[in-house]
Amino acid sequence: MPTIDVIIELSPAACLAHYEGRVGVVHTRSLDGRSVQFPAEALRRVVTRDGVHGVFRLYVSPEGRFEGIRRLSAPPDSR
Repeated sequence: MPTIDVIIELSPAACLAHYEGRVGVVHTRSLDGRSVQFPAEALRRVVTRDGVHGVFRLYVSPEGRFEGIRRLSAPPDSR
């Protein structure tokens, strides 16, 4: 299964907009500079009270459809 590693930095307020459905797609960049978008509902699996911060691996189908997300690392200043 293909993967894309991305950096996500979203505040709690931004996550709330995604959670409430006001924003349906997350736009970010991969570690190699590609523009990446995936369904906002995926954030429910990785959101904390501080938002979403860190490096994540996106799992995609061979056709490029989002299939899963996993945290690879937290930001350096996380507790």
